[in-house]
Amino acid sequence: MKRCKKCLVPDRVPGVSLSNDGVCNLCRDVTALDAENAKAEEARRANESDFHEALAACRGQGEYDCLVPLSGGKDSIFLLYRLAVELKLKVLAFTVDINIPPLAWDNIRRALSKLNIDHISYSPAAAFYRKIFRYLLCNQEERGAVYTLSYVYAPLFEGDAITLAMAKDIPLVLAGYSPGQPEPERMLYEFSRELLCETDWTPPELARCGEFSAEDLERFYNPQHHPAGTQVPRYLAPFHAWPYNQEEIMRRVVELGLVASSKHANPIHSNYPINWLLMYSDLLSFGYNPYAPEFSSLIRHGKANLNYWRVMGPLVDFMIRRRLGPGREVTRGMDWLGLTVEDLRITKPRGAYDPVIAPR
Repeated sequence: MKRCKKCLVPDRVPGVSLSNDGVCNLCRDVTALDAENAKAEEARRANESDFHEALAACRGQGEYDCLVPLSGGKDSIFLLYRLAVELKLKVLAFTVDINIPPLAWDNIRRALSKLNIDHISYSPAAAFYRKIFRYLLCNQEERGAVYTLSYVYAPLFEGDAITLAMAKDIPLVLAGYSPGQPEPERMLYEFSRELLCETDWTPPELARCGEFSAEDLERFYNPQHHPAGTQVPRYLAPFHAWPYNQEEIMRRVVELGLVASSKHANPIHSNYPINWLLMYSDLLSFGYNPYAPEFSSLIRHGKANLNYWRVMGPLVDFMIRRRLGPGREVTRGMDWLGLTVEDLRITKPRGAYDPVIAPR
């Protein structure tokens, strides 16, 4: 596998081709790249204007101005700081305690203590998550393990955050998604009102397959389960409205004492342990790390450091393939779920699990 020398995107990514001098087509088309940057900046400025209006409208209306899903990663930690300290909002942090590693918990406790922010932690039954993780890894859709599991798992904790915000009359849920997260078809800065107020988020394939009970499926957000007239919060991604630089955020959270060290700010170490198994499965299926296109896009648009990922990208892939260092989580994850390599299969068509694209 070869990578673009300017943005590191692998040549195995669909739609990518490298020239003889090792530059990908995405970097070579300077006109298109400039137009893309200009369009993205225009959208960011519009989002920024809307975000200021949203904060002004919510400020002082209740016990809390906003709820922040807190995973313990650098982005959600820095988001807490900006909202609580720089913007002086009343923030409630919320953590769904499933598969969060000890290092991320250390970040959470340190940041909450430093910022003096209220926090709710919810620990749902682990048996449900084990069941759903196992099913999804054995029945991946064609985009692979990371897409399949993340875009069933994410709506679960997003729905938990929305439900808590409704219960506490909090008008805004503010998530630490970086530019490029989540999939654009799901969200560009904000979940639509149609999505929040009309759409059942239950993945259609899970409802059809017969493996999950009605109680299991009720874990997914469905606005019809809430009384008519319930005020549904807006769900926004502030990093889609602010200038974003991955390296700067990693540096700032350490400087501010919100995390203990650069290791604690590193997404490689603070990510969900199950993610190592997902990356392993996709490396087997596709031959490249599924996060490589996302980080390459950040590099291409000046939001991540080329030299950092030139070293870390291949190192991460090496640890995953050899199951060394943090890559040992591949083996732990397979043992926890009772899986073998042969069980990691793509069996479903594209979009089989997409729960939140349009009302059904």
